[in-house]
Amino acid sequence: MSDLFASSFDAFLFDMDGTILNSIAAAERVWGAWAWKFGLNPEVFLPTIHGRRAFETISSLGLADVDPEAEAAAVTRAEIDEIDGVIPIGGAARFLSSLPAHRWAVVTSAPAALAERRIEAAGLPSPAIIVTAEDVRRGKPAPDCFILAAERLSVDPARCLVFEDAEAGIMAATAAGCRVVVITETHKHRMGGGHPQIANYDRIKPKIGGGGLGLLRI
Repeated sequence: MSDLFASSFDAFLFDMDGTILNSIAAAERVWGAWAWKFGLNPEVFLPTIHGRRAFETISSLGLADVDPEAEAAAVTRAEIDEIDGVIPIGGAARFLSSLPAHRWAVVTSAPAALAERRIEAAGLPSPAIIVTAEDVRRGKPAPDCFILAAERLSVDPARCLVFEDAEAGIMAATAAGCRVVVITETHKHRMGGGHPQIANYDRIKPKIGGGGLGLLRI
């Protein structure tokens, strides 16, 4: 952990759900209803939805006579309408607001319309750069999204710090060559993998200077 606070980066890349905002209650209401519709046990199914694109989540089930693209679109429409309980992760609004606009991006598995809706509902600043489900051919855990975000910010992925909360996103960031810090506010159990972990942004702030970004403890 001390090495993380001694390091300098060119950009910060943030996953959205579970990392800068908490949409678990809203997402699980929508996906829970979808699971019952198709005879799936929500207790078993819901843990699999986080960090992945809806199309890939549904495709992986191999359900007969189901069009994953159409179902994913229907789920997204329902999620856009369901924003009750979408709240910011602790300290996220302050932390993001203090970053230079050209030095950070949001990298999410959500479609653009849903991402914009949730960021607004959580009262977070709108990112100048956002990579969403529509921007890449392969979603997390493939590294494409983080590589694209670094490209849009004109930085090397190896010089980026990724803030993530889900296994698929951590795998994607690692494959892209980024450093990772895990946000655990929505976790029930500590994650493995050896990456630094912090609860939220309440006790950290950005260190800006010398041409780089870092983290400072408050």
